[in-house]
Parts: sequence; C-alpha cells; structure tokens
Amino acid sequence: MGLLLGIDIGTSGTKAIAVDESGKLVASASAEYELLTPQPLWAEQRPRDWWTATCQVCQQIVAQVGSENIVSVGLSGQMHGLVMLDKSGQVLRDAILWCDQRTQAQCDQITARVGRDTLVNETANPVLTGFTAPKILWVRENEPAIAERAAMHLLPKDYVRFQLTGEYATEVSDASGTSLLNVSQRKWSEAVCSALDISLDTLPGVYESVEVSGRISAEGARATGLREGTPVVGGGGDQAAGAVGNGIVRSGIISVTSGTSGVVFAFADTPAVDPRLRMHTFCHAVPGKWHVMGVMLSAGGSLRWFRDTLSTQEKSVAARLGVDPYELITGEAAQVAAGSEGLLFLPYLTGERTPHPDPLARGAFVGLTVRHTKAHMARAVLEGVSFGLRDSLEIMKSMNISIGSARASGGGAKSEVWRQIQADVFGLPLSTIAIDEGPALGAALLAGVGAGIYGSVEEACDGVVKTGSSTRVNEENVALYDRLYGTYAELYPALKGTFARLSGI
Repeated sequence: MGLLLGIDIGTSGTKAIAVDESGKLVASASAEYELLTPQPLWAEQRPRDWWTATCQVCQQIVAQVGSENIVSVGLSGQMHGLVMLDKSGQVLRDAILWCDQRTQAQCDQITARVGRDTLVNETANPVLTGFTAPKILWVRENEPAIAERAAMHLLPKDYVRFQLTGEYATEVSDASGTSLLNVSQRKWSEAVCSALDISLDTLPGVYESVEVSGRISAEGARATGLREGTPVVGGGGDQAAGAVGNGIVRSGIISVTSGTSGVVFAFADTPAVDPRLRMHTFCHAVPGKWHVMGVMLSAGGSLRWFRDTLSTQEKSVAARLGVDPYELITGEAAQVAAGSEGLLFLPYLTGERTPHPDPLARGAFVGLTVRHTKAHMARAVLEGVSFGLRDSLEIMKSMNISIGSARASGGGAKSEVWRQIQADVFGLPLSTIAIDEGPALGAALLAGVGAGIYGSVEEACDGVVKTGSSTRVNEENVALYDRLYGTYAELYPALKGTFARLSGI
C-alpha cells in the first residue's frame, strides 16, 4: 500500500494526513500551538513549536499506517514568515509571521531602494508588511546583533523541511511571497537582493513544487518515525497547496477560502498583474503556471475573535453539549435576516491587505442601534468577511479573469449558514469539495507527482478532487447584498484617517 503524507504547518496548528492514490483519507492527526503577540499588531511563533507539532502528528500517522507504507512527503504551510538561523542551523529569534504589521517603514525603504517599477517587474507585486523581505530589514535595523549572525532565512514550512531532511530548500509558490523572487522567471531576483544587500547564500535553493527537495534524514526519522530516505517534495505555500487540493489547476474555476485569513484564488497561465497592484501574482504549485490571489487578513480570524471575546456563554453551552461553539454562533446568526438590519462589520482586526494594504486599518461595527443583539453582531461578522472577500472578486472581474464557478474551502465552508451568505454576497453558487482536507491534501498530491504516482498535478486533481454539495444563490438576498456592499465599500475610505489617528493611542 503506497500512501502519500501531506503536512500543513498552519498558524493555529499543524495537520498531517495520509491518503492513498485515489485520495481516500487513511489517517490524520493535528496538534496546536500558540500565537505570540508581544506588541499590538505584532505576531510571532516559536519555530520549535512547529517542529514539535510535526513530530507529534507524524508519529501518530506512522502508528496508524506504518512508516514503510509512506512513499512520499509533501509540505505546506503559512506563507511569508521569517525564520532566521545561524551557521549551525540554530534558530536566532522567534519567527515573525504573515499577519505581523510592524514593517511599513521597511516596505517604504524597499520600494525606494529598489524602485517601484523594478520591484513590480521582478516580483510582480508591491512589497507589503506581511511579506518576508521587510522583516529581514526590520531585524537588521532593530536587532543588529541577531542579523549579523543570520546565515540562512527560511519560511515556516521550509524550517520543518530542514529539520526533516537537513536540506535548505524552498519552492516557487511560497518564495513568491518574500518580495525576493523573480516571479516570472521563478528564481531569486538578483536585482532585488543586491539592492537590499541580502546575500543569495542566505536564501535556500528554489524548487518547483513537485520536485524532490530532499529525503528524510536519520535524525528526522528518529524524531518523526518516518522512514529514512523517504522523498520530500517542494510542496507549496498554504494557498497554492490548498488550491491543488481544491482542483484549481485550470482556468475558469476560483476558490474562496475562509480560514484564519480569507483568500480568493484564481489560476493563471501567465503572470497577470493587477495594474493597481491590489492583488498578489504568485507562482502556482503547478509547474510553469501562476495564480492571482486576493488576501484579507482576518476572515475566520474575525469569527474566532467574536467567539473568544463575545461568546463565552456559547462556548460554555457548547462544551456541555459536546458541539462546536461555532455551530451555536452561526445558528444564532441564521435567525437574523440578511443585512443584519443595517449593521455592518469591517473585518480589519489585524490591518488589511486586499484591497487596502493598510497595517493601521481597524475593525469596526457600524450602524449599531438598541435593537441589535449579539445574534445581529454575529451575522454582521459573517457578512462583513464575505464583503471583504467580494472585494477581491470584483478586482478579478476587472482583470478579465475567467470565473465560471467557485469552490469554498476552509473552516468557513463547513458552515451552511456562512456558505449561503457568501454565495448571496458573491452572486455565485458555491461548491464544496468531497474530500476537504485543504492544503494538506494538496501537499499530498504534490508528493504523489514527485513520486511518479501521477503524471502531473492536473492528472492528480482529475483523479482525486470531486465536488460535494452546492449552495445556490438566493436572488432576493443578492439584490440586498449588492446595495449593502456599496455602503460597505464606502466605509474604509471614510475611516482611513480615523484608523491612522487611533493607531497612535
């Protein structure tokens, strides 16, 4: 029995799955870890926590299926995070994550030093606070003793790869989010790295997502239970790997992911760039292909904030009933009419990226009255996140990107209530995936291509990825949400100055 292991190093935890060639889930395991916020708008994690979690989930998988049956390993993970290692491979500081917003000054420096046109021509994107390069400059300016000792810069999943294999390697989809990769040529940008005084020797080798990047080392085998010598492929950033798991490997199909962050993802045969640079253009995990992506920073994260801050009663009741508190929260939201009786929510709890690259943006409820209840607020959160995702969809339409159908994934896709809201806000029916294992499944399929089990990523998806349920649009709600979306879109420009002033308090 040849099984494929997909490991996804996420923001809230690490998940691993083992699937057979048909995509059937044979075993799964997960482990959580904490998010560190040493200052407002900062976000960090300990790389050792990722490795500890990876060892735990791999050991659990191996206990279920046996290491001899795992023929290939694929990695996925949260993008943009900065892991700094010294020359002996030891971590120098906690990793700065994708949602950290401390680096606006460094973004401005990079744009000035490289030149906006050169930056866009090389990297296909503006440099944003979440990306990796400005984090390197921030450490250089604020923690020079650490920067001087930095011999290697890795992304989160690639730190785990190093622990598994002893190899310094990354792949094109994840590297696209560093502001250091020439996205059209799929290699490190010598022009950008030179302008920023970042030595290419401190960056890992770049692979295509299906290429074997290393093999499980003796040390990695002892720690995880995996068989020494098992191949590990390049894998993918969480969104590219998730798109593979959703079958977004040809034009015309988009995916909408409601995880901690929210992503609208479209396949592209060429590196298409939004003229106003509101979208990301990255290399796809499909060799020789690209994707266009809009990212909002607090999608499911907004609902998690609502759960943890305002829904302690629901959490208590859910614990007694043995159900997920999100079921109770969304159930309450379902009792409120579409539009939340004029209550709008801005989901900028950790700043925003698309279409407003503003680290100072704040969340807000707008339109509260004494009639509004907590249930109204819950529905407003679901609707506000959906409006934020629609922002990306509207930009894609303006870029003439083909949108024939949409597939929903992530934690938000599990809620029938939230799927209906999204379908009505987008004016598009949403399909789910029969095997919804997200980026971990995509990583496993990439591992299968690298092992020669599938001839291509497209072949792997054709054989494994099947749609499940479909949510039709409610035309009456579509008309209402179209009107509300216009009001929603007016709020950020009206409040931008207020957000900036509040950030100084």
